[in-house]
Amino acid sequence: KHMQKSVTIIISKDEVSIMKEILKLDHIQKFYGNEGNVTKAIQDIDFSVQEGEFLGIMGASGSGKTTMLNCISTIDTVSAGHIYLDGTDVTEIKEKAIAKFRRENLGFIFQDFNLLDTLTISENIALALTINHIPVREIEPRVEEIARSLNIADILDKYPYQVSGGQKQRCACARAIINHPKLILADEPTGALDSHSSQMLLSTMQSMNENLGATILMVTHDAFSASYANRILFLRDGVIFTEILKGRDTRKVFFDKILNVLTMMGGGVSDVY
Repeated sequence: KHMQKSVTIIISKDEVSIMKEILKLDHIQKFYGNEGNVTKAIQDIDFSVQEGEFLGIMGASGSGKTTMLNCISTIDTVSAGHIYLDGTDVTEIKEKAIAKFRRENLGFIFQDFNLLDTLTISENIALALTINHIPVREIEPRVEEIARSLNIADILDKYPYQVSGGQKQRCACARAIINHPKLILADEPTGALDSHSSQMLLSTMQSMNENLGATILMVTHDAFSASYANRILFLRDGVIFTEILKGRDTRKVFFDKILNVLTMMGGGVSDVY
């Protein structure tokens, strides 16, 4: 009895943090059109994301994955259901408060990086802090700290056109995480990149997740990109078809499992590309 009691009491801090729910989609639906011609982009999606997860979302064109991401990011609104980010009901936020909420809670990794050519790498990274009125004395140390962690501390004074594609990627990742967002959203982040650049970006995102504790939700059609995530949700026709967990699998084994699910979903991998 004594042994059983001690086992139930001892819970590590790591286990507690893993159990914290940061995002909850509560039976969301999304319709477009009017009574005569309604398109259901999302039929019924219900899932949650734990703090520190790297979640991949996959599905063919028209499966609802981008619509779902737009609803989470407050770019679009749901037709029914609720979305909670760290306990705040995103669907209830007033329109005039949405931009502030997005700025303070979400980070974005864009396909084309969206860096400003007229600003240095340091200024690009600091942009989110400046907009959020963080005191100037705090900005430089935070930029330097994040730049060191992503191996771009030596290019902070350069401009985007003076650095490599991989360095631009890491700059974009630094900008996404500098504000300590509750959730980082990435929509097809490797879509416009060659295989080497894709691998570099995905490795950086994986490092952000594992070493900096970033919670990442990535939409992708690419099995290789998805294999960097810890868990994959597969969408089909606006609902969750299935999900798989990486667990202790190697990335190669997980990649093969992803391909198997894509084939099982019908029509093979080519339908998803």
